[in-house]
Amino acid sequence: MKLVIVESPTKCQTIKKYLGPNFNVVASCGHIRDLSTSGKGGLGIDVENDFKPTYVNSKDKAKIIRELIKNAKEADEVLLATDPDREGEAISWHLAELLHLDPKTTKRMEFHEITKPAVLRALENPRVIDMSLVESQETRRIIDRIMGFKLSTLLKRKIGSLSAGRVQSVVLKLITEREKEISTFISSEYWTIQGLFDNKIEAKLEHEVIKNEQEADEILSKLPATFKVKEVNKKIRRTESKPPFTTSTLQQEAFAKCHFSTKKTAAVAQKLYEGLKIGSEQVGLITYMRTDSTRLSPEFVNNASSFIEKKYGKEYVGKASTKQNKGLVQDAHEAIRPTSLDYEPKAIKEYLTPDQYALYSLIYKRAIASLMSEKVDEVTAVKLDGNGYIFKCDGVVNQFPGYSKIYESSDKPNDSKALPKLEEGQMLEATSLTKEQHFTQAPPRYSEAKLVKMMQELGIGRPSTYASTISTLYDRKYISQTKGIITPTEQGIETVDKLQQFFAPFMDVTYTANMEESLDEIVEGNNSRLNLLHSFYDTFEEYYEKALVQMDKALPKETGETCPKCGKPLVFKKSKFGEFIACSSYPECKYVKPKEEKKVEYLEGENCPKCGKPLVKRHSKKGDFYACSGYPTCHYIKGQENDVKEEPLVTDKKCPKCGAPLLLRKGKNGKSDFLGCSAFPRCKHIESVEK
Repeated sequence: MKLVIVESPTKCQTIKKYLGPNFNVVASCGHIRDLSTSGKGGLGIDVENDFKPTYVNSKDKAKIIRELIKNAKEADEVLLATDPDREGEAISWHLAELLHLDPKTTKRMEFHEITKPAVLRALENPRVIDMSLVESQETRRIIDRIMGFKLSTLLKRKIGSLSAGRVQSVVLKLITEREKEISTFISSEYWTIQGLFDNKIEAKLEHEVIKNEQEADEILSKLPATFKVKEVNKKIRRTESKPPFTTSTLQQEAFAKCHFSTKKTAAVAQKLYEGLKIGSEQVGLITYMRTDSTRLSPEFVNNASSFIEKKYGKEYVGKASTKQNKGLVQDAHEAIRPTSLDYEPKAIKEYLTPDQYALYSLIYKRAIASLMSEKVDEVTAVKLDGNGYIFKCDGVVNQFPGYSKIYESSDKPNDSKALPKLEEGQMLEATSLTKEQHFTQAPPRYSEAKLVKMMQELGIGRPSTYASTISTLYDRKYISQTKGIITPTEQGIETVDKLQQFFAPFMDVTYTANMEESLDEIVEGNNSRLNLLHSFYDTFEEYYEKALVQMDKALPKETGETCPKCGKPLVFKKSKFGEFIACSSYPECKYVKPKEEKKVEYLEGENCPKCGKPLVKRHSKKGDFYACSGYPTCHYIKGQENDVKEEPLVTDKKCPKCGAPLLLRKGKNGKSDFLGCSAFPRCKHIESVEK
């Protein structure tokens, strides 16, 4: 019996079916070891001894580790099949260390899609653990541990912020800088003039800066009743299809089209990758979802080209892009694509949740569209002249749909329309000429999709970190979200201000991007682990020591009240349970102000007609109402006296669980009646009427 170790339990059943009865497939559930919190500063790193790390087994993985050791002892051979990225390579190395396997000889399976051909191909062509990838991951982990631990401890002590880090703090800086731009933005007035010609052509006055209404009225007074068609220019516009999805572009498009958060997109994509039950088969529907690459395998390109020709016609077949990203690490995987074109979204919709179907449809259609021919439009630009004032309008007529036959990107909605036939010199009547006031707008706040796009463009983090970084900022209460728009909190702004003041070089976006490139250079053999660690640590430690002395401790905000015990000011404080008010002289005085009880508003002169208790004001999504204060014993609601609920019928049947009579109840929204236990909610037994 051979043992195959993967990361996710979901993959186990899928891969085991492919490998057969002679293989045992188990999961490590991600990392099984991490840096300890012992040693100087609790870093788990011996800085003076070439940054030697000390690893410990994760306490919450104790049971899994025991099972892994037991299975490894019973197996004839152990094969490591963790995810095909830098983090997955490190997990394989940690597993080898834990199980006393030789990294130089232990077989490492690598596959980028969980399909039978891919898994069997990886089994037939194993490699060994790539130690350059492991060193790169370890270097990143050490740098992040040093920065994270030291900055978090410093900020918590000085200003009460919960954490900071190499990537999350730079992303937070982007958000706070945008907020400052918005707060300092001064809006200015401007006007536009538009016209309707011959009751069918809409055009706008161009190249005129109109500062106020007086200037707009002056121009309107000079415009004639008829305009002359000055120019009619037609040209063919060819638009190439978008490339297949990378991690960041998938998160952006899923936000725009499905309204998914980055966290939700990552979770749904993970399920599609690991495998779902499609009919009688367990199938991985998409390739690995953490990638920077837009490449597609030659096999998929050939299959997709045949598929496109058969379904849409030869003229719809395009060319595959041969463009590659720089660096070995970023371009290590394919783009995100379906593992098989046989699983068309509509054909397997019944096996997917609505979220899985929505995301899979995006991935499937985008991958095929990327290999389809370009879209061809005829674009007509028309200029109308009225006493020297030029009005312009455009029209678009699609000549050939190409890739847009199945996919239109969210950033290019197809809302253009055709213009009627016009000739130069033709006169058009100005049906109406109107003015409109506008004000310049501040730059928009980030949505999660726009933030991910910015992270990608600036080289901040890696695909696998986008969702978790944003999630951490929410967890630390550094940012909040309303209708998909991100706003920094006061704590988030203060955190960035302090970090920018004392750690400016490390808050520069170019520093974070250069660090990612340096980590890639370790993989490529163009940089060493020690060189990068010393370069980082020597500079960081210098800034840290200065901040330790010079950063002022933020004083808690006073409430304006005094402590009833000692007379000192009361201040706002924070704990893991939320904000509270306490004495500023703690620990000398440990007074904590009790939380005020919610005021109960009674309805004067009227009691509950059912039980006689007072009626109280309550709140719901539909508005305020008065109800009995004896709830839940009494369910009376004022104004609903006529909404008599039909009492359930008592049947002669007994509950098989507790022996109480069964009641015939009405299903919600017209659904079938059912039998339910009369002892509900103590007993929740239900059964169909037919039973």
